[in-house]
Amino acid sequence: MMSMNILEAFKALGNPTRLAILQNLREPEKHFPPQDEGDVNVDGVCVGSIQEGVGLSQSTTSTYLASLQRAGLVTSKRMGGWTYYKRNEANIKKLIELLGKEL
Repeated sequence: MMSMNILEAFKALGNPTRLAILQNLREPEKHFPPQDEGDVNVDGVCVGSIQEGVGLSQSTTSTYLASLQRAGLVTSKRMGGWTYYKRNEANIKKLIELLGKEL
């Protein structure tokens, strides 16, 4: 992450569903239904599985994931016609460090 924007991260995490998505991506096998392709720990979780896990429309789920990605909290990977998301652990660690310095 070039320069972590704390406000963007807080904005993304200020929504309970976005926060839950990020928390659930920590243990994807436990919180999302199985997917046909990709390893959830290597490739990430398919948008469809995340959508099913949170019970929202695909468009709302995609909007929430885009917000988390803009904040640098998740990364995405395209595989075929699908997009897979996983936590950006390095940036989450940087955010925690920034908070320790700034607050």
